[in-house]
Amino acid sequence: MNITAGIYKGQKIAAPDENITRPTLSKVRMSVFNTLQAMMDFQDASFLDMYSGSGIMGLEALSRGFSKVVSIEKNKKVYNVIKSNFRKYEHNNDLKLILGDSLKICSKFVESFDVIYIDPPYFSGIYENSLSVVKNISAGIIILEHVTDVDFSDFDLIKQKKYGDKFITFLKNRG
Repeated sequence: MNITAGIYKGQKIAAPDENITRPTLSKVRMSVFNTLQAMMDFQDASFLDMYSGSGIMGLEALSRGFSKVVSIEKNKKVYNVIKSNFRKYEHNNDLKLILGDSLKICSKFVESFDVIYIDPPYFSGIYENSLSVVKNISAGIIILEHVTDVDFSDFDLIKQKKYGDKFITFLKNRG
């Protein structure tokens, strides 16, 4: 797996066991960030990846110019793979990896994020809970990667794209 654009374009990233994670495809990553780039300036912006998996979304954000990236991963084995991937970029103080449950960690954040990426295991049933905990820490755009219907009626729909069986949904806090 490679970073698709930005200052680290082409850098190889190790992927955790595919039985545990499902890395976002490169064409989907490119589309997500191209869509975001049309909506906002990445400089001085923050990015939260709630369910990191391989860590590739956080590294894409860093590569493309986000000034702060926080990635959360619950699975210790997967966390160790991400940590190994992040070592190349340790010189960047604005790249942070947290081991733990995203729902618990996000509910304790006092800081807000310009972009929050939510891509838990597809059939985990935690999309609505994830949206609930990020409502108070979202300062901009929330992105969902999902295959099932998600109730996001408390948010404004900005855009939705379909890739095969999955949807990428861009939301914004209402009001």
